[in-house]
Amino acid sequence: MTFQIGDKVIYPNHGLGIVERIEDKTILGTTCGFYHLRIAANDTTVLVPLANVDGVGLRRAIDDGEVERLFKLLGDGKIDAQQNWKGRFKDNSEKMRTGSIYDVADVLKSLTLLSKSKSLSFREKRMLDRARFLIITEVSEVSRDKSVSVEGKLDQALNKCLSTRTRNIEKAKATKVAVKPVNGNGTIRRARAS
Repeated sequence: MTFQIGDKVIYPNHGLGIVERIEDKTILGTTCGFYHLRIAANDTTVLVPLANVDGVGLRRAIDDGEVERLFKLLGDGKIDAQQNWKGRFKDNSEKMRTGSIYDVADVLKSLTLLSKSKSLSFREKRMLDRARFLIITEVSEVSRDKSVSVEGKLDQALNKCLSTRTRNIEKAKATKVAVKPVNGNGTIRRARAS
């Protein structure tokens, strides 16, 4: 993937940046091209080797159509709720490193759900905050909307997601079919669980 000066790009775990320059630098006798990114959140400069763009997950910012898709995903009620802390943290860390806003949204949904039932560890709390920040800043920039407004929409979508998930679980429990043997003669009876 190639970018031009002025392009808005997303650098995984750092957020939105703008390509300010594209230049060649010689490091230890090897000359390579670099994107000079200005990270919007903290006004820092990051150099990304042109040859390593895919490896670090640098991508273009989403467009208006993808913002709508993102909020649908955030409110869909589908949450990966892995219980094992170690596995959950590893999976979430990998998703955050991909740079995909949809992977970041999955992390945000799962950690938001978890935070409603128990206190998050320091590392998971930091990851939750980071996921919120990354989504809010990208959507705010793309939609040219204030961060406070985007945060409100994000909270609405997450609340919808949690309530949809709860409804779906309740519905599944109510319609679950139980199989019970009758009189020990080998016949079975299907009955709706109450």
